[in-house]
Amino acid sequence: MLYREAGQFKTSYQADQAIFPIAQDRFVMLALLAVAFLVVPLVASEYVYRAVLIPVVILSLAAIGLNVLMGYCGQVSLGSGAFMAIGAYAAYDIGVHLPFINPFVCILLGGFVAAAVGIVFGIPSLRIKGFYLACATLAAQFFADWAFLRVKWFTNYTPSGSVNAPPLEIAGIDLSSPTAAYLVSLCFTLVLGLGAKNIVRGHIGRQWMAIRDMDIAAEIIGVRPMYAKLSAFAVSSFLIGVAGGLWAFVYLGSWEPAAFSIDRSFQLMFMVIIGGLGSILGSVLGAAFIVLMPIFLNQALPPLGNLLGWQISTATVSHFEAMIFGALIVFFLVVEPNGLARLWSIAKEKLRLWPFPH
Repeated sequence: MLYREAGQFKTSYQADQAIFPIAQDRFVMLALLAVAFLVVPLVASEYVYRAVLIPVVILSLAAIGLNVLMGYCGQVSLGSGAFMAIGAYAAYDIGVHLPFINPFVCILLGGFVAAAVGIVFGIPSLRIKGFYLACATLAAQFFADWAFLRVKWFTNYTPSGSVNAPPLEIAGIDLSSPTAAYLVSLCFTLVLGLGAKNIVRGHIGRQWMAIRDMDIAAEIIGVRPMYAKLSAFAVSSFLIGVAGGLWAFVYLGSWEPAAFSIDRSFQLMFMVIIGGLGSILGSVLGAAFIVLMPIFLNQALPPLGNLLGWQISTATVSHFEAMIFGALIVFFLVVEPNGLARLWSIAKEKLRLWPFPH
């Protein structure tokens, strides 16, 4: 009874096309934002910030960027870790050579650099697709790993190859504390995620989805494949590049090329697939699942072993964690291939029909 839109009338096209057309959705979203911005900073510990909140928020932005490319435009990519690295190192080099620029502006500029590189590596998508495009984007990952490890200019000629982020501050206010880092990451993700949501709901997003569903038919009705595909690569790489800058500057503080290895690319791909292709909400849910599930297994396995009379070592916990986590991913993909976003959609539909859900 609570989740019904009866009596809520739309009097304009703008109201009908709102992101949250139902009042209950707007109230829930406002409540979640109030909790995220006002309640969480008062109750969260440093461990929760470092292990859960900041990684989930930043990786959600990266997953949104990958979902723009894979879920909305249908272009498979295995190089998202490379674009995170490009955004991080571009922001670092801009800050080194132009020290008067604020670090957060450097992060945004790093996103634009990642977008430019993404367009270059997106050119093969004009002629190839599917598995072959995945191999082409994988080349970006290998190229980035080699460049940031061997070309010393990117790391400002540091002997170890590890670089340190500049101090984070705005108008003289120090933002290096875990609470400030969380709020900064949340603001970036919220603003850019809202922008991505509006893009995919507009004419550019409709072109992406037309290319995804049937590129030949889309071209016949007037969609330009080159413009649609390269714009998807640009927007996706920008979001992932900004996420990479936040990951390096806000979360890590100091990093080396191994922080953006191919494992990061696969992690982001799992987030998108588990959360739901073609869903902004699914990207956030997938990021939360991928980050929280290993932590939960790591905390739950030792007590379970003690309960059964087993002495589980730290190495055994790590092995069990990998096996159970992989099995859960496969099980989830078999049970619900459309991701967590689809489960959420089904729950909302049943709630609308309650107490007679079908």
